Amino acid sequence: MHKLITLLLLIFSLQGNTQSLDSPTSLKLQQVISGDQRTLAHKQRDQYRHPAETLKFFGLNENQSVVEIWPGEGWYTEILAPLLQENGHLNVAHFSENSTLPYRRNMVKSFQAKIAARQDIYSRVTLTALELPEAVSIAPDSSADLILSFRSVHNWIADENANEVFKVLYKALKPGGVLGIVEHRANSGTSLEQSISSGYVTEDEVIKLAKLAGFELVAKSEINANVRDTKTHPHGVWTLPPTFRSVNDTEKVSYLAIGESDRMTLKFIKPMK
Repeated sequence: MHKLITLLLLIFSLQGNTQSLDSPTSLKLQQVISGDQRTLAHKQRDQYRHPAETLKFFGLNENQSVVEIWPGEGWYTEILAPLLQENGHLNVAHFSENSTLPYRRNMVKSFQAKIAARQDIYSRVTLTALELPEAVSIAPDSSADLILSFRSVHNWIADENANEVFKVLYKALKPGGVLGIVEHRANSGTSLEQSISSGYVTEDEVIKLAKLAGFELVAKSEINANVRDTKTHPHGVWTLPPTFRSVNDTEKVSYLAIGESDRMTLKFIKPMK
């Protein structure tokens, strides 16, 4: 019976990948992406991050309970919060306020200020924390319809707690719920040591980590692929835009021509039991 239910979920998911979002959600998503709550700098990165296509692939609906993991400056939060404001709910799991790393504490403070400044958009957002070992309560158990992680897995690997993080995500997701992951993609055979130094992770490694936690892979997409990315940059993914680590003005032109990193886009489910 378990295998039959999982197969039905797989078929439903794959069918959903070829269909549009329901009309109200699709229209609202386009309006939100074009909205003035988003900064110009963030809108300019749509060409690399493909937010509409990515969220459609993950099956986002405006009445869902969604958890966004490690939002950084809130690039995706600017889209998710207004979309879910009326009929859904958004939990945002940022770094811990008590992080031992100063840059993480500073990012949390900046994000909190962002939320406070636009209560018309963010008043219903629940801010939680994910930073092991202490901060693991990202949402009530089995409450989330969709959990989204954008370019964070390499950090969990570097923190040496990726297995534990995936277990936290699994615990918060409803049976039948979706885990959507976008991550810098390494070439097959790249070692974990190379992943930590470069920021690129193999698809096999991400899939292995998810499966060990109990997730099942249902679909892949090339929405966020970039064939121009050679992945041989002196400072890994951080050489490319938007970071440009240790890049001079002349080199910047060539890296702009490449664009942002090549990325995998993977869709998992938490099986029904």
